[in-house]
Amino acid sequence: MTRSASTPSFIHPTVGGPSADIVVALSQAIHEHRLLPGTKLGEDELSRIFNVSRTVVRSALQSLSHEELVELRRNRGAFVAQPTIREAREVFEARALLEPRTARSAAERMTPEDLARLEAHIAAEHDAIANAEHGKALRLSGQFHIDISRIADQATIAGFIERLVARSSLIIALYWQRQSALCEKHAHGALLEAFRRGDGDDAEDLMKSHLVDIVAALDLRELPRAQTSLQDILKV
Repeated sequence: MTRSASTPSFIHPTVGGPSADIVVALSQAIHEHRLLPGTKLGEDELSRIFNVSRTVVRSALQSLSHEELVELRRNRGAFVAQPTIREAREVFEARALLEPRTARSAAERMTPEDLARLEAHIAAEHDAIANAEHGKALRLSGQFHIDISRIADQATIAGFIERLVARSSLIIALYWQRQSALCEKHAHGALLEAFRRGDGDDAEDLMKSHLVDIVAALDLRELPRAQTSLQDILKV
Protein backbone atom coordinates (compact mmCIF):
# COMPACT_ATOMS: atom_id res chain seq x y z
CA MET A 1 0.00 0.00 0.00
CA THR A 2 1.20 3.51 -0.81
CA ARG A 3 0.58 5.98 1.98
CA SER A 4 -0.74 9.42 1.15
CA ALA A 5 1.08 12.58 2.20
CA SER A 6 -1.52 13.09 4.93
CA THR A 7 -0.75 9.77 6.58
CA PRO A 8 1.52 10.22 9.61
CA SER A 9 4.96 8.76 9.04
CA PHE A 10 5.02 7.19 12.49
CA ILE A 11 2.54 4.63 11.13
CA HIS A 12 4.68 1.72 9.91
CA PRO A 13 2.52 -1.23 8.88
CA THR A 14 4.39 -4.50 9.36
CA VAL A 15 1.90 -6.32 7.16
CA GLY A 16 0.70 -5.80 3.61
CA GLY A 17 -2.61 -5.70 1.76
CA PRO A 18 -5.91 -5.18 3.60
CA SER A 19 -4.23 -5.59 6.99
CA ALA A 20 -1.99 -2.61 6.25
CA ASP A 21 -5.04 -0.52 5.35
CA ILE A 22 -6.58 -1.35 8.72
CA VAL A 23 -3.32 -0.58 10.53
CA VAL A 24 -3.19 2.88 8.94
CA ALA A 25 -6.88 3.62 9.59
CA LEU A 26 -6.74 2.58 13.24
CA SER A 27 -3.38 4.25 13.85
CA GLN A 28 -4.58 7.55 12.47
CA ALA A 29 -7.80 7.34 14.49
CA ILE A 30 -5.73 6.72 17.64
CA HIS A 31 -3.27 9.55 16.95
CA GLU A 32 -6.13 11.94 16.20
CA HIS A 33 -7.93 10.93 19.42
CA ARG A 34 -10.99 9.59 17.64
CA LEU A 35 -10.19 6.25 19.27
CA LEU A 36 -9.37 6.88 22.92
CA PRO A 37 -7.22 4.69 25.19
CA GLY A 38 -9.14 1.76 26.59
CA THR A 39 -11.50 1.46 23.59
CA LYS A 40 -12.29 -2.18 22.78
CA LEU A 41 -11.43 -3.16 19.22
CA GLY A 42 -13.78 -6.04 18.53
CA GLU A 43 -12.73 -8.34 15.72
CA ASP A 44 -16.28 -8.95 14.52
CA GLU A 45 -17.13 -5.25 14.41
CA LEU A 46 -13.89 -4.35 12.63
CA SER A 47 -14.51 -7.15 10.14
CA ARG A 48 -17.88 -5.60 9.28
CA ILE A 49 -16.52 -2.05 9.13
CA PHE A 50 -13.65 -2.92 6.78
CA ASN A 51 -15.43 -5.76 4.99
CA VAL A 52 -12.60 -8.23 5.60
CA SER A 53 -12.16 -11.52 7.42
CA ARG A 54 -11.36 -11.79 11.12
CA THR A 55 -7.99 -13.24 10.12
CA VAL A 56 -7.11 -10.00 8.34
CA VAL A 57 -8.29 -7.95 11.34
CA ARG A 58 -6.29 -10.13 13.73
CA SER A 59 -3.13 -9.59 11.68
CA ALA A 60 -3.65 -5.82 11.82
CA LEU A 61 -4.20 -5.86 15.58
CA GLN A 62 -1.04 -7.92 16.06
CA SER A 63 0.90 -5.32 14.06
CA LEU A 64 -0.52 -2.50 16.18
CA SER A 65 0.37 -4.37 19.35
CA HIS A 66 4.00 -4.45 18.21
CA GLU A 67 3.81 -0.66 17.87
CA GLU A 68 2.39 -0.51 21.46
CA LEU A 69 -0.74 1.23 20.22
CA VAL A 70 -2.95 -1.78 20.99
CA GLU A 71 -2.99 -4.16 23.96
CA LEU A 72 -4.01 -7.78 23.37
CA ARG A 73 -5.57 -9.15 26.56
CA ARG A 74 -5.98 -12.90 26.89
CA ASN A 75 -9.61 -14.01 26.71
CA ARG A 76 -10.74 -10.39 26.52
CA GLY A 77 -9.63 -9.15 23.10
CA ALA A 78 -7.86 -6.06 21.80
CA PHE A 79 -7.99 -2.57 23.29
CA VAL A 80 -6.39 0.77 22.46
CA ALA A 81 -3.37 0.94 24.77
CA GLN A 82 -3.88 2.81 28.03
CA PRO A 83 -0.60 4.10 29.51
CA THR A 84 -0.43 4.47 33.27
CA ILE A 85 0.56 7.63 35.12
CA ARG A 86 3.98 6.10 35.77
CA GLU A 87 4.42 5.39 32.05
CA ALA A 88 3.34 8.94 31.25
CA ARG A 89 6.04 10.39 33.46
CA GLU A 90 8.68 8.02 32.09
CA VAL A 91 7.82 8.84 28.47
CA PHE A 92 8.19 12.58 29.00
CA GLU A 93 11.34 12.13 31.07
CA ALA A 94 12.81 10.22 28.14
CA ARG A 95 11.72 12.90 25.69
CA ALA A 96 13.28 15.57 27.91
CA LEU A 97 16.59 13.69 27.76
CA LEU A 98 16.59 13.16 23.99
CA GLU A 99 14.79 15.97 22.22
CA PRO A 100 16.63 19.10 23.42
CA ARG A 101 19.98 17.77 22.18
CA THR A 102 18.31 16.61 18.99
CA ALA A 103 16.92 20.11 18.45
CA ARG A 104 20.45 21.49 18.83
CA SER A 105 21.76 19.04 16.23
CA ALA A 106 18.90 19.87 13.87
CA ALA A 107 19.68 23.59 14.13
CA GLU A 108 23.28 22.91 13.18
CA ARG A 109 22.30 20.78 10.16
CA MET A 110 19.21 22.65 8.95
CA THR A 111 19.04 23.29 5.19
CA PRO A 112 16.74 25.74 3.36
CA GLU A 113 14.72 22.73 2.17
CA ASP A 114 14.33 21.50 5.75
CA LEU A 115 13.14 24.94 6.85
CA ALA A 116 10.61 25.13 4.03
CA ARG A 117 9.22 21.71 4.97
CA LEU A 118 8.89 22.67 8.63
CA GLU A 119 7.26 26.00 7.72
CA ALA A 120 4.65 24.20 5.61
CA HIS A 121 4.12 21.75 8.45
CA ILE A 122 3.48 24.54 10.98
CA ALA A 123 1.07 26.24 8.57
CA ALA A 124 -0.92 23.00 8.29
CA GLU A 125 -0.89 22.63 12.08
CA HIS A 126 -2.19 26.16 12.60
CA ASP A 127 -4.90 25.64 9.96
CA ALA A 128 -6.06 22.55 11.83
CA ILE A 129 -6.21 24.51 15.10
CA ALA A 130 -8.12 27.37 13.43
CA ASN A 131 -10.63 24.86 12.05
CA ALA A 132 -11.02 23.21 15.47
CA GLU A 133 -9.57 19.96 14.08
CA HIS A 134 -7.81 19.25 17.34
CA GLY A 135 -7.06 15.61 16.59
CA LYS A 136 -5.42 16.49 13.31
CA ALA A 137 -3.43 19.27 15.00
CA LEU A 138 -2.28 16.78 17.61
CA ARG A 139 -1.06 14.35 14.97
CA LEU A 140 0.76 17.13 13.10
CA SER A 141 2.39 18.29 16.33
CA GLY A 142 3.82 14.86 16.93
CA GLN A 143 5.07 14.67 13.36
CA PHE A 144 6.86 18.02 13.76
CA HIS A 145 8.95 16.57 16.60
CA ILE A 146 9.72 13.48 14.56
CA ASP A 147 10.80 15.60 11.58
CA ILE A 148 13.23 17.51 13.79
CA SER A 149 14.85 14.27 14.92
CA ARG A 150 15.26 13.17 11.31
CA ILE A 151 16.79 16.48 10.26
CA ALA A 152 19.28 16.01 13.10
CA ASP A 153 20.45 12.93 11.17
CA GLN A 154 20.50 10.67 14.23
CA ALA A 155 18.72 7.55 13.01
CA THR A 156 18.79 5.55 16.25
CA ILE A 157 17.62 8.46 18.40
CA ALA A 158 14.99 9.37 15.79
CA GLY A 159 13.58 5.86 16.12
CA PHE A 160 13.30 6.24 19.90
CA ILE A 161 11.65 9.65 19.56
CA GLU A 162 9.16 8.31 17.02
CA ARG A 163 7.98 5.63 19.45
CA LEU A 164 7.89 8.10 22.35
CA VAL A 165 5.80 10.55 20.34
CA ALA A 166 3.35 7.78 19.45
CA ARG A 167 3.07 6.89 23.15
CA SER A 168 2.67 10.57 24.01
CA SER A 169 -0.43 10.76 21.83
CA LEU A 170 -2.09 8.10 23.99
CA ILE A 171 -0.95 9.83 27.17
CA ILE A 172 -2.36 13.17 26.07
CA ALA A 173 -5.67 11.53 25.14
CA LEU A 174 -5.88 10.17 28.68
CA TYR A 175 -4.54 13.02 30.76
CA TRP A 176 -4.73 16.36 29.00
CA GLN A 177 -6.51 19.18 30.79
CA ARG A 178 -6.52 21.64 27.89
CA GLN A 179 -6.55 21.07 24.14
CA SER A 180 -3.15 22.69 23.66
CA ALA A 181 -1.50 19.99 25.77
CA LEU A 182 0.70 18.63 23.02
CA CYS A 183 2.04 21.87 21.58
CA GLU A 184 1.24 25.45 22.45
CA LYS A 185 0.37 27.48 19.36
CA HIS A 186 3.60 29.51 19.21
CA ALA A 187 6.08 26.95 20.56
CA HIS A 188 6.87 25.45 17.19
CA GLY A 189 7.18 28.89 15.61
CA ALA A 190 9.80 29.85 18.18
CA LEU A 191 11.73 26.67 17.45
CA LEU A 192 11.55 27.37 13.74
CA GLU A 193 13.09 30.82 14.24
CA ALA A 194 15.97 29.28 16.21
CA PHE A 195 16.49 26.80 13.37
CA ARG A 196 16.43 29.65 10.85
CA ARG A 197 19.25 31.37 12.75
CA GLY A 198 21.17 28.12 13.17
CA ASP A 199 21.12 28.80 16.92
CA GLY A 200 21.67 25.43 18.57
CA ASP A 201 21.75 26.85 22.11
CA ASP A 202 18.38 28.54 21.72
CA ALA A 203 16.83 25.52 19.98
CA GLU A 204 17.93 23.29 22.85
CA ASP A 205 16.57 25.66 25.49
CA LEU A 206 13.28 26.15 23.65
CA MET A 207 12.74 22.42 23.33
CA LYS A 208 13.41 21.94 27.05
CA SER A 209 10.85 24.55 28.05
CA HIS A 210 8.39 23.31 25.42
CA LEU A 211 8.40 19.79 26.85
CA VAL A 212 7.99 21.16 30.38
CA ASP A 213 4.92 23.07 29.18
CA ILE A 214 3.44 19.92 27.66
CA VAL A 215 3.75 18.03 30.95
CA ALA A 216 2.30 21.01 32.84
CA ALA A 217 -0.79 20.80 30.62
CA LEU A 218 -1.50 17.20 31.69
CA ASP A 219 -3.78 16.23 34.55
CA LEU A 220 -2.41 12.90 35.69
CA ARG A 221 -5.39 12.21 37.95
CA GLU A 222 -8.13 12.08 35.35
CA LEU A 223 -9.34 9.21 33.13
CA PRO A 224 -11.36 9.53 29.91
CA ARG A 225 -15.03 8.69 29.61
CA ALA A 226 -16.45 5.90 27.46
CA GLN A 227 -16.27 6.08 23.67
CA THR A 228 -18.91 5.88 20.99
CA SER A 229 -19.03 2.90 18.63
CA LEU A 230 -16.21 1.88 16.28
CA GLN A 231 -18.56 2.28 13.32
CA ASP A 232 -19.27 5.93 14.17
CA ILE A 233 -15.59 6.73 14.83
CA LEU A 234 -14.05 5.11 11.78
CA LYS A 235 -16.80 5.84 9.22
CA VAL A 236 -15.28 3.79 6.41
